[in-house]
Amino acid sequence: MKKFSGIIPPVSSTFDRDGNIDKTAMKAVADFLIQKGVDGLFYLGTGGEFSQMNAAQRMALAETAVAIVDKRVPVLIGVGSTSTDEAVKLARHAEACGADGIVAINPYYWKVAPRNLDDYYQQIARSVSLPVIIYNFPDLTGQDLTPAIVKRLVLANDNIVGIKDTIDSVGHLRTMINTVKAVRPGFSVFCGYDDHLLNTLLLGGDGAITASANFAPDLSVGIYRAWQQNDLATAATLNKKLLQLPSIYALETPFVSLIKYAMQCVGLPVNTYCLPPILEASEEARSQVRELLTTQGILKS
Repeated sequence: MKKFSGIIPPVSSTFDRDGNIDKTAMKAVADFLIQKGVDGLFYLGTGGEFSQMNAAQRMALAETAVAIVDKRVPVLIGVGSTSTDEAVKLARHAEACGADGIVAINPYYWKVAPRNLDDYYQQIARSVSLPVIIYNFPDLTGQDLTPAIVKRLVLANDNIVGIKDTIDSVGHLRTMINTVKAVRPGFSVFCGYDDHLLNTLLLGGDGAITASANFAPDLSVGIYRAWQQNDLATAATLNKKLLQLPSIYALETPFVSLIKYAMQCVGLPVNTYCLPPILEASEEARSQVRELLTTQGILKS
């Protein structure tokens, strides 16, 4: 079963003003990120606006993503849903259209009892031969996938190979790494918050699936490559800049349009339009993003 590691941006979905997939922009983004040395691309995550799409829209974007990337790097497709049947349908479609793996957030709205959660992941995992990455984001789902839960799921499903742990807790990441890798050494632990990348690597984790890689991939990729080369001085220098970027997330709720604006600032031909109910970011927030990017040297003043 394939192991994933390194920097895998959760790619922002690109649309025109009518909400149609902007394939030209989508290709430009993929080309840019691949040229920057990312280790994979994750489509239809939180910033990919999967929660505002129906199944047909998600399938169309998945097909486009696989075709555009054209095997240059691994492609992960988000398939999580409030409906197990829909998640299974999306998982099978991702495999059929050539994805390299799938990412499944736990059901949201309901808090799900253990046997229901186990059944959800088991049905997804057993519906495909692809590797499965669990996506933990308790701030949005309302339910934390604890290290003990993940260990149980991993032991019951051979193709669950990793987790994106989007939680602002070094302790959670450390316990996840120690608990799950003890029973599955090849299990991949990715942080979901930018400022935990270096922590995660030093603790024995495997990389990051973080939004800033959409517009500042040099920082995350640079940290990961420096760590691989045991150049902790370079990693620490780059990390000081990366630590400042998560302040973007507090400027708008949700922050998705600001990620697209930051991508626009660094020259990517993306529209900042997001699927409703996400509206355009305010001018004040945009100004703060531009100031932050300039301060950190991502944009020239």
